[in-house]
Amino acid sequence: MTTATEAPPAAPQAEPPVHKTSVRRKLVPYWLLLPGILWLLVFFVLPMVYQASTSVQTGSLEQGFEVTWHFQTYWDAFTEYFPQFLRSLLYAGTATVLCLLLGYPLAYLIAFRAGRWRNLLLILVIAPFFTSFLIRTLAWKTILADDSVVVDVLNTLHVLDVTSWLGMTEGDRVLATPLAVVCGLTYNFLPFMILPLYTSLERIDTRLHEAAGDLYATPATTFRKVTFPLSMPGVVSGTLLTFIPASGDYVNAELLGSADTRMIGNVIQSQYLRILDYPTAAALSFILMAIVLIMVTVYIRRAGTEDLV
Repeated sequence: MTTATEAPPAAPQAEPPVHKTSVRRKLVPYWLLLPGILWLLVFFVLPMVYQASTSVQTGSLEQGFEVTWHFQTYWDAFTEYFPQFLRSLLYAGTATVLCLLLGYPLAYLIAFRAGRWRNLLLILVIAPFFTSFLIRTLAWKTILADDSVVVDVLNTLHVLDVTSWLGMTEGDRVLATPLAVVCGLTYNFLPFMILPLYTSLERIDTRLHEAAGDLYATPATTFRKVTFPLSMPGVVSGTLLTFIPASGDYVNAELLGSADTRMIGNVIQSQYLRILDYPTAAALSFILMAIVLIMVTVYIRRAGTEDLV
């Protein structure tokens, strides 16, 4: 009786080597990030480092500036221009609140009620971007001129009496007052509020509104319990996109305001281009950046949302 010869056991197969293509595939995200990182290094980090070194220099433009680690410049700049810092934050905060009050109903209308007119309304929102920021601001000098229709209507309705009592205007004059600067800021930065709000509202599932109605919730309750909480990412994004650039703006205060309405941006611009005190200008810039950064950090933590559009 013959027995079949048993086949020798198969040799264990060696694990396939790691292909170069898989390694390259892992490096693709880093290569895609490289242009952005280089851009930030060249146009953001390096200028920041240069301005930081400028802020601790002493000297003059004729004799030259030298790094002497003179940190007293920060304290002197802050104490001397504290009113301008406070005024800038007040104007920017007021404009941000007005943008939210004006922008939220419009964004809600576009998101839920516009229908086939949605695209047209969105184009109208971004239409101001088709013209120069400077031209848009100069247009307000005509709108708020002493002999304009707007000022005549405000005088007829006695609105200027209230704003004058609040210190926003001076008598029957609107131009060259705090109200004019706030109006310019509100108009110029309103699209930055509307677009994030629209994006956030457009994401809300309308079936949630129907479910709230099935639970006998009134429209006001539905808005308070459903719509507004779900739109908080847009609210936070819009307020940040409005407040941050508005706090450092100088064009509106320069064209629509007066010497009494100068913001910190006007001071920095003057220090750089007229007085030529570069260390003070750099110190003021870093102080403004630090104040805004602290306020934004506290605001985001208090808002309680990390899902920003």
